[in-house]
Amino acid sequence: MISEVPQYCLRAYALFFWKHGLREPFRQSELDWIVSQSMKKKIFSTLLKAGWIKKESRHLYKCVEPNKVIIGLVEFKVPELIIEAKKPYSFTNLSAVEIWSDYSYVQRGVEKSPYFIKVLKKDLRYWKEFFNKSGIPNYVHKGSTIGEYVILIPAERIDSVDKGKLKVEPLNRALAIAKENEMYSYAYNYMREKYGSASA
Repeated sequence: MISEVPQYCLRAYALFFWKHGLREPFRQSELDWIVSQSMKKKIFSTLLKAGWIKKESRHLYKCVEPNKVIIGLVEFKVPELIIEAKKPYSFTNLSAVEIWSDYSYVQRGVEKSPYFIKVLKKDLRYWKEFFNKSGIPNYVHKGSTIGEYVILIPAERIDSVDKGKLKVEPLNRALAIAKENEMYSYAYNYMREKYGSASA
């Protein structure tokens, strides 16, 4: 999984790619006369963890192709990432409509990809750290940015059901949201047809 890196790591990657391209391996010692020992370790650790470089052997590294890095930065990561979460959550609002309608309604594109996720108020810090650790921008109640981001909605309690590997609000809530807006009529009709009109 590719994630964003700080500017100093971006510069280090650019230097490695400029000097070695994709074929020629390099060592950490390349930075010996440029940065301190601790900074050098931090740069290599960050680039490895973020997927910008790969380890060839114990002391040798290679750059990952720049086009793979760029494409990796805009790929959708949240659905795969959230499976690893240790706290309760529930996809809500338009994200619930999206999941229940088997993505017949899709609210996202590479340019803007919001996820609405209900979490327990007491777990808010956990969730901010969870997404920050993977470089996923996240906001409480509202916010926006380029690409993928999460809107956390704190609540006292959460109702969720399993849909595939994800936890999502019950179908009746997704139907109610879709019914409210004509824009989501296709998703509403899809859900009613798939799950039966008794759910509406």
